[in-house]
Amino acid sequence: MCKDAAVSPSDRLPPWHEYKRLLNGREVLIRPIRPEDAEPLRLGFGLLRPDEIRQRFLYAIKELTPETANRLCRPDPEREFALVVSEPMPPGEALVGAVARVAVTPGTREAEFAILVSHFISGMGLGRHLILRLVRWARRKQLTRLYGDVLESNTAMLTLVQSLGFHRESSDSPGLVRVTLDLAQAPASE
Repeated sequence: MCKDAAVSPSDRLPPWHEYKRLLNGREVLIRPIRPEDAEPLRLGFGLLRPDEIRQRFLYAIKELTPETANRLCRPDPEREFALVVSEPMPPGEALVGAVARVAVTPGTREAEFAILVSHFISGMGLGRHLILRLVRWARRKQLTRLYGDVLESNTAMLTLVQSLGFHRESSDSPGLVRVTLDLAQAPASE
């Protein structure tokens, strides 16, 4: 549980669930994604700015289809993990403001990560917090490397991952930077 969470010891939370108070005083719930999040995820997608969508998906998308939302909300527990940052309400009712995902690359001990934090709650430390949660999950799975592709123009994400010990690698795709973290190394911890 987060050290600044306002939860009494009698309010035990399931694994990977935590309340976090943001810098603006708002309280959010960080928890694994659930199938009930599909519709709130779709609704929240409509509130994103085009640059936020492009930074996450690496190209423009006009809408999140019901099929895609349903697939994203049902990660394969053996090889995928996804967290959402939502209002502290039941899944299906809570607005989702951020999503962090990691997926093991088939046939390897590596995983790809992706994060989207909406402008409504960006700049409050959630990106760092979510990446650290993904690193923890990957280390528990005994993976060796975590990687992600970031637009060259996404300087905020590039600065963040560099501060966590990720290294930049060249990419075959113009305009993209691959960032990698050797999970056996010490950085990217709390």
